[in-house]
Order: sequence, then structure tokens, then C-alpha cells
Amino acid sequence: MTLAEVQRILEAEVLCGHEHLGASVEVAFGSDLLSDSLAFARPRSLLLTGLTNPQVIWAAEVIEVTAIVFVRGKRPSRDLVKLAEEKGIPLMVTPKLLFDSCGLLYQAGLRGTLDHERKQ
Repeated sequence: MTLAEVQRILEAEVLCGHEHLGASVEVAFGSDLLSDSLAFARPRSLLLTGLTNPQVIWAAEVIEVTAIVFVRGKRPSRDLVKLAEEKGIPLMVTPKLLFDSCGLLYQAGLRGTLDHERKQ
């Protein structure tokens, strides 16, 4: 699934990284706990979260996620958006809840990181 498809499905606004909307994501992970994100998210995944602190960007860089979607209409600060731009991490924001966002992406064929690993 491409980031452009994610944007359409979640009716998301792209905050930065428009040039990466053609990039593909293989799996997704949703959490408001950075410890869970670090433990379960995988490289090239889509991270969905309501956290908007700078630690999210640092964790995303360590995990090597393809993009971050902020749920519940949570808007990060300008400094966080600038940091994401510097790191080359696309950011989106959707008004949808975390549960609903994950459900819509799952229904469209995007699987979670653990589902993906079980099939391999």
C-alpha cells in the first residue's frame, strides 16, 4: 500500500514528506506507547500514534518507519515537523481514532507487524 492510499483511506492531511507519497508500506503498527513501538514495529512500517512529542521522531528513526500518522487530530509542533523533515520521515494527521484508523487500513489489506511475521 502506498502512502497516498493511506492518506486517502484515513482522509489524512500530509504535514511533510509530500514527495514520499509514492512510497510503499508493507505493515503497520499502532500504539501510544513508545516502548511498544520500539519492541513491535518493524522497518518500513507505518506508525500510527497519538503521541506528538519529539521522542516519536527519534523512535521512528531507530525503527526505520516509512511514515507516521498522528491520530485523533493530534497536531505536532512546528519544531517536530521540522525535525521529521530533516530526518526524511513523512508525517500525516487524521481526525480518526487509532482503533478506527487501524481497522480501515486492515480492511484495505494492510496488515500488522505480527500478522506479517506469522505468515513468513
